Formats: sequence, structure tokens, C-alpha cells
Amino acid sequence: MISPARPQPQGKLNALKSAIREIPDFPKKGILFYDITTLLKDPKAFSTILEALTLSYKNAGVQKVAAIEARGFIFGAPLAHQLRAGFVPIRKPGKLPADVYESTYSLEYGKNAIAVHRDAITRGERILLVDDLLATGGTMAAAVDLVRQLGGEICGLAFLAELTELKGRDKLKDYDILSLIQY
Repeated sequence: MISPARPQPQGKLNALKSAIREIPDFPKKGILFYDITTLLKDPKAFSTILEALTLSYKNAGVQKVAAIEARGFIFGAPLAHQLRAGFVPIRKPGKLPADVYESTYSLEYGKNAIAVHRDAITRGERILLVDDLLATGGTMAAAVDLVRQLGGEICGLAFLAELTELKGRDKLKDYDILSLIQY
């Protein structure tokens, strides 16, 4: 389900786009990588991102924010703090010490997998999933699968940026999606 438009500081968000460095042929030839480290080093830009995400979900009843390793953690943990919610790390296989569920997915340049602790989410909890980028939607679809296996109720999918041409939204059409920047 896609929710109605949220109020956003559009002028500030548009300025964020120019702060992201574009690196051609990374990690493979033919891929244009959007490097957010140039944006993160600016405290005003980082604050703008967190304010926009917090504003978008402050009344959504979020109980836990689940974020995808590694760049999703950059936004997920402080957002969980702002929303007074718990934080759930979704990591690469072999990185979590207790029993996990895993989900495999395809990237625009290969295959990968993610995992979550089996006790990270209680059935019925309202979960906001966060990552830095929505591209083909494979990574987030795998994260959605993990949250659903645990019985979580997904109240939103939030991204800093979205590559609209790759149509990642199509894989996630049943969920409320927010991307602050679109390419």
C-alpha cells in the first residue's frame, strides 16, 4: 500500500542530490555508483535526511526499525532513536552470532544474501525497513521476506535515494515506500 504524500522539506532534499558523488564503473564496469559519503560528511545534509525520515514516520506507530547492512545502518539506528523504537540489524550471512533466517536475492550485478536473528522481531510488531538505495528492489524484497518470516507487520520501506529507471518499486508494490531523492 502506498500512503499519501508526506510533508517534506523539498528544497533541502533537492540540494542533497548534488552532494552525492557519482563514480562510474564501480563496483563493476557499466555500473554508476552513487557515493553517499560526500553527503554524510556534511552535518546539515545528514540532519536534513534524519529530520525528513523522522517527520515521515513519527505517527506511524513504528516499534522497530530494521536496517540493511551496511549503509542502511547509517540512517536506521539514529532514526530508531528519534522514533523511540528498537533497532534490528539485517546483516550479511555469518555476521550474526545466534540463530538466523536467511534470504537470497539478485543484485543488478550479481547475487547476495542477508540474515536476521530469529528473535529480533516479535509477531505483530510494526517494523519500518530502511536502506540507503532502492535500485532493482532485490535487497529490500529479501528484507521484507525476513520480517514476514518473523511475523512483523511492515509499516513502511524508507530509502535515501531511488534509481527509478530500475523499477525496484515494482517488486515492493504492496508496501508504503518513501525515497527522499530520485534519479
